[in-house]
Amino acid sequence: MKRKAVNLRVGLYLISAVILVVGMGSAAFIYRAVSNQSSDVLGYEEEDGSVYPIMPDDSKKYLRDLELYGGKANVLMDELRRGFVGLWHGKSLAFTVACITIFVSLGFFYSANHLSSRPKPDIPGENKPGRVN
Repeated sequence: MKRKAVNLRVGLYLISAVILVVGMGSAAFIYRAVSNQSSDVLGYEEEDGSVYPIMPDDSKKYLRDLELYGGKANVLMDELRRGFVGLWHGKSLAFTVACITIFVSLGFFYSANHLSSRPKPDIPGENKPGRVN
């Protein structure tokens, strides 16, 4: 019975390591492969010989319309939505994948580390204290 617990522990450690290696490799690949371009650009503005994108949240008209139709809560929810959506695009996606990988890998590692190494009895009542066989 102890051998099964050891095999399970080793298997969980192995799964944790594989998740960590594959996830971090994927995060590194994503980081190197993507750019941080946003598709929400309303237009472009030229100033001092440089061209800058105009984002919706930089536009006073956009923010005014949001507040007009939904109040301050609508403006706040739009900021939260943009922040959450931004986690799944560009270089932010690489950091999101890395964080999720670390948490999942740590979960398997923690499970393996806290796995009970004491064998459980196959027959009910076999290892109860005070019982004489």
